[in-house]
Amino acid sequence: MEARRMLVVGAHSADFVWRAAGVIAKHTAAGGEARVVALSYGERGESGELWKVPGQTVENVKRHRHAEAEQAAAAVGASFEGFDCGDYPLNPGEDVVDRLAELMRDFKPHVVLTHPDKDPFNPDHPVANVVVSKARLLTAGAVVEAGFRTAPPSEYLVFEPHQPELCGFVPSVFVDITDVFEQKKTAMAAMQAQSYLQQYYAERAEHRGNHARKVTGNKEIRQAEAFQRLIPNVVGAL
Repeated sequence: MEARRMLVVGAHSADFVWRAAGVIAKHTAAGGEARVVALSYGERGESGELWKVPGQTVENVKRHRHAEAEQAAAAVGASFEGFDCGDYPLNPGEDVVDRLAELMRDFKPHVVLTHPDKDPFNPDHPVANVVVSKARLLTAGAVVEAGFRTAPPSEYLVFEPHQPELCGFVPSVFVDITDVFEQKKTAMAAMQAQSYLQQYYAERAEHRGNHARKVTGNKEIRQAEAFQRLIPNVVGAL
């Protein structure tokens, strides 16, 4: 049986950790392959602890953030690639869309995760959604014969934003991450430039675990991550 492939695309290098490290760990533990792409390192707007260092430079912050993200990705069994497009604002051109589309054609992910298309507190997250959505559509084409290289359509979901009720996020999938939660905590601990978020997202996993218990009646679930499907999934029966 072919191993399932997951592609996670964040606006900044730590986004995948807070929102999807658990589901990535579950995916790779089951024998799947996971790749993480960060469109930027979050070097200007999301590296608060590093900018407390006197004489800090953007290039040094980028190097630090890349190392953090590689360590975090390794903790959950994924690879990491930074596109280094710059942040606050994230303004990727069509060449970035093309680059991501080529990656998708080569990797042929079965599932793609990224940000929702709305976030009143972050200018870069909705931009990442636009890039990923466009690249995914260019990759799949119109699911007919085309004059360019394509790949099969993937499942497409967005992960939970910081304040979901203000971003139009309504969860349609909970993933039980109880058995990989220690891996997620290890990944979060690697993101030292944003250490202030570790407690928040650990608590968020507990909240979603509570919600997942109510949905399933499974009292063994302690932590979960939430996702929203952007396109329907297809099953043989209910």
